[in-house]
Amino acid sequence: MKIVMLDSMTLGNFDSSVFEKFGEFVTYKTSKTDQVVQRCQDAEIIITNKVVIDSKCIESLPKLKLICITATGTNNIDLEAAKKHNIEVKNVAGYSTFAVAQHTFMLALALLGRLKYYSDYVSNGGWVKSEIFCHLDLELYDLYEKKWGIIGLGSIGKQVSTIAQSFGAKVSYHSTSGNNTQNNIEHKSLEELLKTSDIISIHAPLNDKTYNLITKKQLALIKEKAILLNLGRGGIVNENDLADELLRREIYFGADVLEKEPMIPNHPLLNEKIKDKILITPHIAWAYNDTKERLISLVVKNIESFLKGA
Repeated sequence: MKIVMLDSMTLGNFDSSVFEKFGEFVTYKTSKTDQVVQRCQDAEIIITNKVVIDSKCIESLPKLKLICITATGTNNIDLEAAKKHNIEVKNVAGYSTFAVAQHTFMLALALLGRLKYYSDYVSNGGWVKSEIFCHLDLELYDLYEKKWGIIGLGSIGKQVSTIAQSFGAKVSYHSTSGNNTQNNIEHKSLEELLKTSDIISIHAPLNDKTYNLITKKQLALIKEKAILLNLGRGGIVNENDLADELLRREIYFGADVLEKEPMIPNHPLLNEKIKDKILITPHIAWAYNDTKERLISLVVKNIESFLKGA
């Protein structure tokens, strides 16, 4: 059996022997869609994270039997074409719940505590020159009794809710599908949640209902000095509108995702005038070491279950 991994760089370092036990294992650091057919001509199994495998690719790979996605989302695969050609597609769900929730709080607490500013103050020698024992130029805020609004109460949103409540925050949520309203947490309309929350965290998938969910109109509703966090998908928050709002008044933004990744040159969120209001990481919330190991083990299980006919 031949297995081809198309974008191993997206997983960093990992033990390839877990795949080699199934047969011939070939890996590429990155691949473009127009390289898929040539690289996977004899493959029975493809492993990919973000490489787009369209109908043309699928129709040109007669030996292909299984596509394993090293992620939850399946939007990079033409699922209809795969079904038509009896190619099974297996993704991995629920592997990153705890890591993404942890990352959410890393961003939230760093913004509440102005961590970047105060760390830079010390590392740049400012504290050495201080006349007093502390330095309090920027206001700090604790999480206790703050209102935390969650957009998308799936497994990650629920974990965020649990942690936020342990800090003493008052949690409410908005269901983007409109179906998830049977919880012990207060459900609010999007407008009400944005108006009343001190911290707003997004944990929703990207779909027709959530694309551009937060634009100029919604951003204007957010409280002064509030924090908006996007740990869902890029495209849910309109980044041009957000940059304008950050220039206009004092709100803060933290994220691990953007609409286009990697970040485009001259992105509006790279504006020097708003850099102190922003904390962005390069789509790493899912990739904590333990979580990544869990992900790879689940991909292995997907292959094993396929081979057993499960």
